[in-house]
Amino acid sequence: MLEVAHVTAGYGDLAVVHGVSFHVEKGEVVSLVGSNGAGKSTILRTVCGLLHPKAGEIKLGDERIEHTPPFEIVRKGATMVPEGRQLFGRLSVIDNLILGAYTLPEAQVQPTLEGVLKLFPILRARSDQRAETLSGGEQQQLAIGRGLMSRPSLLMLDEPSLGIMPRLLAEIFDAVHRIREEGVTVLLVEQNVFEALEISDRAYVLQSGRIVLEGKGRELLGSDLVRKAYLGVGE
Repeated sequence: MLEVAHVTAGYGDLAVVHGVSFHVEKGEVVSLVGSNGAGKSTILRTVCGLLHPKAGEIKLGDERIEHTPPFEIVRKGATMVPEGRQLFGRLSVIDNLILGAYTLPEAQVQPTLEGVLKLFPILRARSDQRAETLSGGEQQQLAIGRGLMSRPSLLMLDEPSLGIMPRLLAEIFDAVHRIREEGVTVLLVEQNVFEALEISDRAYVLQSGRIVLEGKGRELLGSDLVRKAYLGVGE
């Protein structure tokens, strides 16, 4: 579904990721994990068109998209839920969701909305509330729901656990699992390495803008590099 080949990208003259290559197959949950500053979010911003790579290729299906505008990438089936949620705080939950459906024909908006509310029942209960009044976990569900309103085939999540209370983390990662069960492929960027690897089919570990390790999610939990660098165990 997605192929990133030898991509170098960054901001201005500063390259943040260097020659990164990875792929995502249909129906998978694939994680990019690593410490803050490793280049994970830069990769997602490059895939979704907010940044253009300095070198390399990006394919969505069989089509190259590295110079495609972000709104066209959404129309082609790839949507990103940004870090920090970036909701419209003074608008209602329903209005925030409907804003995510701007690419859909009008006839598809209501059925899609019903599907999102079924996936996140708390959003139905809070439908008339302003987004800024929701808890952090509820706001994250709203941000993910807004992303799903474009009916993506590939959903990219940038740090969905950021700012979430530890006791609520399981709800967010359970939502990722349920989204995959609905047939949506997920590319997950996450600092919370343990939880990300637990739910991932495959994962790539980034350090200083380069992929240093890849493998099946749960198998990487046993890697000495992962255990020492990110889980704080092992010698």
